[in-house]
Amino acid sequence: MATRKNTGQEIAPAKKTEIDVTRGEPTREGRYFTFAADIVENDEAVTVVADLPGVAPDAIDVDVRDNVLTILGRVDDVPAGWRPIHTEYEVGGYLRQFNVGPAIDQEKISATVRDGVLTLVLRKADRLRPRKIEIRAG
Repeated sequence: MATRKNTGQEIAPAKKTEIDVTRGEPTREGRYFTFAADIVENDEAVTVVADLPGVAPDAIDVDVRDNVLTILGRVDDVPAGWRPIHTEYEVGGYLRQFNVGPAIDQEKISATVRDGVLTLVLRKADRLRPRKIEIRAG
């Protein structure tokens, strides 16, 4: 499947910075990791589909501030009394930010979550969406 490069007009990943997971995310307590996300678009909207395994719906925060979309998911620690035998999946929250361009109507962003997958629909501004012009005879 061919993919089109995102021109940065609608939504683009913010510059990635390395976070030392042994010290935690610098402005929040605990450990935070990036998560996988797909970004697709049509004439009406840009959609972000983000994998947030182990995050309860009420532990997800999404906000837009200064043209930056922030997705934060908090994961609880291993329950007390459990002793890990083998771990491949480290416990910690998720954090990712995306720059939002002027093509997005920030007032019309919606979010749903199902089975650990967060879907954000970022509607394009009306002035930028294609529209059909009616032709009248006469």
